[in-house]
Amino acid sequence: MAAEDPKDFLTALVSSQADPLRRFLLKRVRNPADVPDLAQEVFLRMLRIPDHEAIRSPEAYLFTVAQHVAQQHALRESSAMPAVDAATMLTELPANTDQDPALQASAEQCLEEIDRALARFSPKVRATFILHRRYGLSLQEISERLGVSFPMAKKYLVKALLQCRQHIDRAD
Repeated sequence: MAAEDPKDFLTALVSSQADPLRRFLLKRVRNPADVPDLAQEVFLRMLRIPDHEAIRSPEAYLFTVAQHVAQQHALRESSAMPAVDAATMLTELPANTDQDPALQASAEQCLEEIDRALARFSPKVRATFILHRRYGLSLQEISERLGVSFPMAKKYLVKALLQCRQHIDRAD
């Protein structure tokens, strides 16, 4: 499939692999609207290859590049998780007017401590904790969303819970 001109090389790849590439990326990203941009990034990286004739299997190389682009995209997405403020979560809860004021103050202090603990988590641990506790996602859904294995998602959640517990214990 090697061609003399890198543009011819890329044109041949686009014509034969554009649809399979889109399907490949669609399975690996959470937002289908990101697929055209990611496909374009894959083809741009292929165009930048200085010696395209040295590639034995351009199709296999294309999908290897696509896997890397999808992983980098997932990392960017996971680190850009929306910040969740514990105080905001508290205001979203239904108010209970006959609740003990001391209990209310204690709950607010606890939420402030959790908020401080969340600020110290790594992005993936924080994202796992928030996705699980705030949005109710299963570990399988979290692993797919963050682009990590199921055991890694479980490890992140355990780490978050342990760090929360340690932070709250230190605060007491």
